[in-house]
Amino acid sequence: MAHLTGTRVSMFNESFLNDNEHDSNAVLMELDKGLRSAKQGIQCEAIVRFPRLFEKYPFPILINSSFIKLAEFFVSGSNLLRFWVLRVCQQSENHLDKILNIDNFVRRIFMVMHSNDPVARALLLRTLGAVSRVIPEKPQVHHAIRRALDSHDTVEVEAAIYASSCFAAQSSSFAISMCAKISDMIESLQVPVPMKLLLIPVLRHMHHDANTAALVSKLCLELLPKYPAQSFVVAIINTLTQLSSRTLVGVPGQLNVLLDFMQDLRTPVRIQVLRSFNELAGKQSVNAWPKPAIGALIAKFNLCTNGAEQFLFLSILLKLSECPLTCQHLLSEHRDALLRLCNECISKLDDYTTATQAMAVLAALVAFGLKKQDPHVDIILEMVDLHMEGLLFCTSRRAEFNRDLRRVLAYGIRITQANAEFGADFIEMVTNTLGDNVDYPPDNLQLICEAAVGLCEHFQLRKYAFSTAEGLEDDAAMETDEPAPPKPNPMLARLPLILYKLNKLVDSEEQPEQLLRTVEILSALVFQTTMGCYLTQEVVHCFEKCIERVNCWTLYRIARTASRYGHHYVAAHIYTKVSQIVISDHMHYFLVSLAQISQAECILNYGREYAYMRDNYAPAEAPEPLLPLMRRLEAASNLYQQALASMRACSSPQHPCSFQLEYLKIRAQFLQTLHLAVTVKNAQVIVPPPAIAGSLAQNSRDYLQKFGHVTNQLRKLVKSLKACEETYARLYKSSFDADNVTLEFLEVAEFQCALFAHIIESICYATPPEPPVFLTTGNHPETRFFAASCQRMEQMQKNLPQEPPNAKTISNRHLDVIIALIEIITKTSLCLPRYFFQILQSTQIKLSVSPQPRSATEPVIVQSGSNLVIKVEGVLQHFSKQQKHFRRVDSVQLSLTSQLLTPRPGNELGKTPNNDTVTLNQIVKPQRDFLSGSFLLPISSGGQFQVTLETFVVDEHGITWCTGPKSSMVVRVLDDPTKPAAAPVASTSQAASQARRY
Repeated sequence: MAHLTGTRVSMFNESFLNDNEHDSNAVLMELDKGLRSAKQGIQCEAIVRFPRLFEKYPFPILINSSFIKLAEFFVSGSNLLRFWVLRVCQQSENHLDKILNIDNFVRRIFMVMHSNDPVARALLLRTLGAVSRVIPEKPQVHHAIRRALDSHDTVEVEAAIYASSCFAAQSSSFAISMCAKISDMIESLQVPVPMKLLLIPVLRHMHHDANTAALVSKLCLELLPKYPAQSFVVAIINTLTQLSSRTLVGVPGQLNVLLDFMQDLRTPVRIQVLRSFNELAGKQSVNAWPKPAIGALIAKFNLCTNGAEQFLFLSILLKLSECPLTCQHLLSEHRDALLRLCNECISKLDDYTTATQAMAVLAALVAFGLKKQDPHVDIILEMVDLHMEGLLFCTSRRAEFNRDLRRVLAYGIRITQANAEFGADFIEMVTNTLGDNVDYPPDNLQLICEAAVGLCEHFQLRKYAFSTAEGLEDDAAMETDEPAPPKPNPMLARLPLILYKLNKLVDSEEQPEQLLRTVEILSALVFQTTMGCYLTQEVVHCFEKCIERVNCWTLYRIARTASRYGHHYVAAHIYTKVSQIVISDHMHYFLVSLAQISQAECILNYGREYAYMRDNYAPAEAPEPLLPLMRRLEAASNLYQQALASMRACSSPQHPCSFQLEYLKIRAQFLQTLHLAVTVKNAQVIVPPPAIAGSLAQNSRDYLQKFGHVTNQLRKLVKSLKACEETYARLYKSSFDADNVTLEFLEVAEFQCALFAHIIESICYATPPEPPVFLTTGNHPETRFFAASCQRMEQMQKNLPQEPPNAKTISNRHLDVIIALIEIITKTSLCLPRYFFQILQSTQIKLSVSPQPRSATEPVIVQSGSNLVIKVEGVLQHFSKQQKHFRRVDSVQLSLTSQLLTPRPGNELGKTPNNDTVTLNQIVKPQRDFLSGSFLLPISSGGQFQVTLETFVVDEHGITWCTGPKSSMVVRVLDDPTKPAAAPVASTSQAASQARRY
């Protein structure tokens, strides 16, 4: 019984409910029908469906009624039904606080405590423990648990111990009151040994009070010599460790206890001691370590007799190395001892797990030492250089060393981020494995390719680093105003090896899923390495071979990566091929839209049509553009409009493609704005200033008007660019679920529009505003590459003539700078954001607003002179493909707006109500993904009102996102019959008929 109910299991039987069901009441009625069945199996099946119901409809009313119904079955049902109700309580822990009448629920199930069946009482105690979070201070429950501990039935006592552990974690009063009782039971000779082993872990929750924690620690220390058995020692040490990690004041004393038990000859005891050290080395308690304890711990390494113990010991040192304070102490005081210790572990070639963990410790020390510029870190770096290549080759050839290989590669990348010279050597080590004629295990080969991508990403960030980026530029570069020269990427020199491996994988006869995934990673490595460069004919031939040998899904992923890194020729080639194969209309139009986007970018980047490039692809260097700038912009704008139409064709209510459509609109608008700028340049020659330009400038006190048509056109251009900037800002605010790369991309795009507008403002206005501030330099290669083009635009601005504000001119030189800026923008490859293709997390808010009209076409009727109460309930739904969300919902802002549509016909003409528009705001915090709010809306007498509810999400950093749903209704205020009607006004027959209708 204890084994079955003492553990938490994952959700089960969740697929019974119909996912297409939208009415929670209908589902609840279906479950209620199953509960009333005469067959116990159907009743159990209905009970186990409740957790899924709570997840789908987490409304308090539904949850409260469901738990009350389950409480009735708990009282009147069999022990099997009680067991499944217990499971529901354990699995619905997040929804327990939504039980509106928790006292009623507890009072009903507590009736089972008077049963003569000890198993029923045990199930009740476990159920009470499962709901302890919402009833932590119930005296009758505390008393029942205390009485159950004195029971003569083993099942009931074990359930009482489980409930004691749950309530002690929640209630300080219960923990303090039960401390003496549990200590007496542990010391009692009448309590059997297995029961004492269950009681000892309960003491780890006695940390609510300092005196109680001290008494429990003293009790456990006294129990150690009394119960020297292995199981008791392991349980007591574990309890003491958890108690010390929560109180922190007991950490030094606990470290001394653990150091004493390191000399124990029993392996399980030493393993538990090392695990306790590892727990105390966590972030919460590592700062409480005294310095002598670290040295004493290192001196105990020789007591570790096997590889498992050495691995745990190195894990402790690794955690200590992650803390800056203890890492500095290790480097300054115990460097030699650590080097000997790690050298001994790495030299054991029969245990790669311990060897790679020792390498992880050295890598953590090297990374910290290089950051702090420690002069003694070179010795550790030499040891890493000496052993890294050997560990890499040894762990990459066997599948069972996959985790060890992952550790070696991860910490090699970590050292690379701190030392570029080591990174260049490490890239050579990693890529050499790709050139070997060795058949590596698929998982290991995939890890090696992923590590190569990580290394390439770091060097791409260095290549396009801003001069103000800390740690990436030297001091000499920071003293100049010129941009730092691009640093070479060592991965570019290893490109032949990468292409060799990619060709080899594509030519292989068997292509399992893991191998195809490796092909995708290698393709991403090629695209990332050559980002901003022209792809040679060898690279293009390699991907043309992929088109012939690889399936459509892999081809799409390769093309998606090409779009994300700005290689639009390859992307257009693949999209065009795959769009002709798919059978779904939605996918066809989506791929056609992507192909048109890529073709438009090919025209912008290379000045040639995609079809011409496909037939006459240059072998090594980018060709000179054939089309003039205006023709390029016209052709690209036309293709973007076609892509927008194709994207609309692929959207559906289930997949609205809202981000894609909005982004394509902004991009097309931006290209049209650039086209307008080129038109201004061309028009300057054929539209000279009129003869009266000087007089117009003098009369308007705007002397730049003397340059005529060009001044007004440039100012119109500024407005268009600022409109693009505002649209990018709105798109940013609506992209709550976007990944960080996409948000950075939108920030850089917004800054590019603002910077271009500022440069033009400095030409066509006498006193331009302050330049925009660049808030991000890009933390990813594609966004930093985009940001580097903005830096080149800032440098190009210096070519403008330096003129005083009162003597500005608009000449060909100014417009030539604008054309040069447009060339920079168009020739910079556009890296499409990731959110354009992938939604890695989804946050949806489903709202229920009351009152609701009878039908969608009817208004809500309100009596005159009364206020309208609007109640809002909502459910948050989170979905994520990642282990960690990009951002989470902290609170929700509800904004209610009431606007007068048509006044009451009896209103006098010429009189406008003063309160025709009312705006109310409320911020609510979701409780277990459920939110509720209410508004008291004042309604003026007479007329129809449009009531709109907007929802804004506020994340954990306090940033407001415009992503919530929007709901609206029409409210009609009835005429008050007690008030005299207004005098009739002469009107048309239609108005008279409306008055008669009212």
